[in-house]
Amino acid sequence: MKIRHLQKLTAITLIGLLVAVSSCKKNLTPQGQVTTANVYTNFSNYLPIVAKLYTAFAISGQAGGAGNPDIAGIDEGFSNYLRELFNMEEITTDEASIVWNDGTVHTLHDMTFNSQCEFIGAMYDRIYYEISLDNEFLRNTTPALLSKNGITGADATTVTQYRAEARFLRALAYYHAIDLFGNVPLVTESDPVGVFFPQQKTRTEIFNYVESELKAIDGDLGVPRFSYGHADKAAAWTLLAKLYLNAKVFTGTDRSTDAITYANKIITSGGYTLEPHFKNLFLADNNKSNEIIFPIESDGLHTQGYGGMTYVVHAQIGGSMNPADFGVNGGWAGFHTTPQYVSLFSDPSGNTDKRAMFYTAGQTLSMTDEYTFTAGYAVAKFKNVTSTGVAGSDPTGNFVDTDFPMFRLADVYLIYAEAVLRGGAGGDPATALSYVNMVRTRAYDGSTAGNITASQLTLPFMIAERGREFLFEMQRRTDLVRFGELTGNTYLWQWKGGVLNGTSVSDNLNLMPIPAAQIVTNPTLKQNPGYN
Repeated sequence: MKIRHLQKLTAITLIGLLVAVSSCKKNLTPQGQVTTANVYTNFSNYLPIVAKLYTAFAISGQAGGAGNPDIAGIDEGFSNYLRELFNMEEITTDEASIVWNDGTVHTLHDMTFNSQCEFIGAMYDRIYYEISLDNEFLRNTTPALLSKNGITGADATTVTQYRAEARFLRALAYYHAIDLFGNVPLVTESDPVGVFFPQQKTRTEIFNYVESELKAIDGDLGVPRFSYGHADKAAAWTLLAKLYLNAKVFTGTDRSTDAITYANKIITSGGYTLEPHFKNLFLADNNKSNEIIFPIESDGLHTQGYGGMTYVVHAQIGGSMNPADFGVNGGWAGFHTTPQYVSLFSDPSGNTDKRAMFYTAGQTLSMTDEYTFTAGYAVAKFKNVTSTGVAGSDPTGNFVDTDFPMFRLADVYLIYAEAVLRGGAGGDPATALSYVNMVRTRAYDGSTAGNITASQLTLPFMIAERGREFLFEMQRRTDLVRFGELTGNTYLWQWKGGVLNGTSVSDNLNLMPIPAAQIVTNPTLKQNPGYN
């Protein structure tokens, strides 16, 4: 069992109680006699409150497992933040199709989704639920209220850091909001609690807000690697680097120079090194890795639920795959991948490039049937076993210990290289090449056999390399949009557009629709172009 943050994880039950009375979400019911007024007078409650801000990415209810969901109107497991982020970023691309036929889930891979898709609606709700939690914490921890509640000295300094972490988490949620939905409402701790119509802002306005927040909190965040699982300066720098890399899509203005600046800050901080063995990044003890900059933590005993990494690990497994090899009690036969994705690897066996983590026994290469697990290669990347082969902490085998590496150093190296190729200043091609080859040397288990030359380092190479490096790491849709390959016919994969061999789809699908239920609830919202 992971014990490094046991205090934080075991506080979740308390947090469920606190959030029930402090959140403005109408589906949460107050329990007991706890009130916001007395919660914030006791400093010992602050870390558990902050824990809820983090675990809202990992679990989807107040009790764990099922029975008291944060969000009404959808299955509790379906409504998990990471689960829906996976669906948005992976199932819409060449990397994954899902076998199940739950609701409208198949419209995601087929690229036929609309504003009625309940999974898109759950993602939108999750984003704003996270934002509401962060706002509530910030609203109740102003310097004036800390003084009033007797929180002073070193405790007040600690709360200042917690406030910076909450602002980071809110910025991360808004990053996902503008990436997926474009123009979205901006709600902060300054807005009133209760019913009102938050005004929709442009993508550029939200971009500017996220940028300003991340820069404003720099002085209050912990130094890189001060405490695993907490957002630190390097996490904020990484989010800024990713924001700037996508700035041309988000705002129409290239910010590659700024992406290089912040990538350099992380690389030169000295806190991070590439994990020598690629597979160790995706195991139950991946918290040991010096490569992970910011994780979403999982614990098989204390963050139980049917979303997040539990979803990813179980849904990979089907056909003749042995669940025990993955440290769980069974497979859900969910995901298979397209032959177009497999073709990114010159050797898909995994004998050379260790990132080719496919399961092929009994599987066909072609995904001739979307609804048959064995049609298409399976993926065997994330596992609930440690680097020494020990299964995770949950004795039932239901829930996993594997953390999700939201940000890691290899991404920073590839951001630097791509930004140089896009003309950013402050970097150079030779350094970019060295960073790419460091990533590839690790992928080839320490061999330089996979290294490339300067003439091979091109933007088409970079989108393929990012695909190889970040399979199932919830980045693929964003990357394909940035490279102009998600829509249109430049790049086709099986069942894109709902046909076997793939077909061109409209560019409006580069953005998800604003969920229809949100437009009904908030009549000030305008739908994204191309959707009803």
